[in-house]
Amino acid sequence: MEQLFEILYILVGSALVAIAFNLFLLPNRVASGGVSGISTIIDATLGWEPAYVQWALNIPLFIAGVIFLGRQFGAKTLIGTMFLPFVVYVTKHMEPATHDPLLGALFGGVGVGLGLGIVFRGKASTGGTDLAAQIIHKFTGLSLGLCVALIDGVIVLTAAIVFDLERGLYALIGLYVTSKTIDLVQVGVRRSKMALIITQKEEDVRKAVLHEIDRGVTRLSAMGGYTDTERPVLMVVIDQTEFTKLKQMIKAIDPTAFVIITDASDVLGEGFKQA
Repeated sequence: MEQLFEILYILVGSALVAIAFNLFLLPNRVASGGVSGISTIIDATLGWEPAYVQWALNIPLFIAGVIFLGRQFGAKTLIGTMFLPFVVYVTKHMEPATHDPLLGALFGGVGVGLGLGIVFRGKASTGGTDLAAQIIHKFTGLSLGLCVALIDGVIVLTAAIVFDLERGLYALIGLYVTSKTIDLVQVGVRRSKMALIITQKEEDVRKAVLHEIDRGVTRLSAMGGYTDTERPVLMVVIDQTEFTKLKQMIKAIDPTAFVIITDASDVLGEGFKQA
């Protein structure tokens, strides 16, 4: 049953990416990275069918991925690799949702990010330039993030040359929105906060966190860099709605406390999401 749901995620996600491509990105010449961006540029310059171009690029890249990176991609990634261009072809006659390139970049980026995030939840990918980035990463030692950025950067730069600078900037907007939407789908809207508290009134703060906020607290051992004495650190993870209450509570107990608060994007366990 779990595998069935994962395949459903891949199909639905790939379909959303393809529809967003045809409704927003392609008609506005927004080539925001990836194989879809390459197909947009080739469609504008040579008039080749984007779906055919995507198949022509995805299939060799998938084969190269299996050869150089192993068989861990499996059938699920192959499904995304093949199904996405198929939906692009089937929906190619849909009327564009907008002819404003800024709106195309924004909503196209949201649609593509939403679709890719759903595909990633199915523990797969749509192949394409992500596989190329992984191959480059393996043989050059460059970080994977840098490899992805380099490939997408070349595509966006090519779009700026082929079309104009404005289209290249719109492509960057689309790329940014896509990455943020993927994060949103993967992590969710609800964010948590992690607080590191250094205080002289450690016991009072600990009890207040446990009983007033009803959150767990972990005591970490640390050494003061200047005093070279032990300074225990309290680590607390809270929901963002409890953020203000925690700050006010610490300030009331120990105004001199040193507090660091950062985002905790994905928290599993009691009181938060279940693993």
